[in-house]
Amino acid sequence: MKVVVVENYTELSRAAARFVAQMVIKNPRMVLALPTGDTPLGLYRELVGLFREGLLDFSGAQAFNLDEYLGLPPDHPQSFRAYMREHFWSHVNLHAYYIPDSLPADPQEECRRYERIMGEAGGLDLAVLGLGKNGHIAFNEPGTPWESLTHVVDLAEETRREEARRFGGLAHTPKQAITTGIRTIMNARRILLLVAGPGKAGILARALRGPITPEVPGSVLQLHPDLTVIADRAAAAFL
Repeated sequence: MKVVVVENYTELSRAAARFVAQMVIKNPRMVLALPTGDTPLGLYRELVGLFREGLLDFSGAQAFNLDEYLGLPPDHPQSFRAYMREHFWSHVNLHAYYIPDSLPADPQEECRRYERIMGEAGGLDLAVLGLGKNGHIAFNEPGTPWESLTHVVDLAEETRREEARRFGGLAHTPKQAITTGIRTIMNARRILLLVAGPGKAGILARALRGPITPEVPGSVLQLHPDLTVIADRAAAAFL
């Protein structure tokens, strides 16, 4: 495990972009798993900037989103498909990008399909993750089995409360999502974990220094052979 502590969110975003860019330059056919949420926004902004400067080429890469809400129309402004289109897909020359279907006829079959196409791509070279306040990685909530593959998840109440501000209240917030499983994430050849802000300091310390337990899903990352953590000083306060 390599832990990089930077001064602030701007530096975190730049460091994360350098990390991803170096990997894409080294392996133009990189297979990525990409997150959503507040923390990666700076990463995407920096990667788009590098692309526009002619320093990055995503044309040979493939990208899989970590998750998507179930039950939202694909064009819903709070869907992760809309997020990725707004912040990344539409700004770079990434041609092969995938996200779970938010309105599948059979959610379980959609999970199997998504897992299958990741496997057909050769598996994940790099999984970029955030960390939820309850320790979730992707949408793998506390108690998720380590051996889980892509699956339907019932979102924890804490997670839904955190997301409610985007949906105009808890009553309008999705209750389920399709998420990339812990085993799928751990099978990635490299993992980059991005954590920012004082609100994540306690859970980051538990994830990296505490017991490895399904009650803190992020703690399983301690077992990965090639984990890099980039945290700002506020998030790293208890490390």
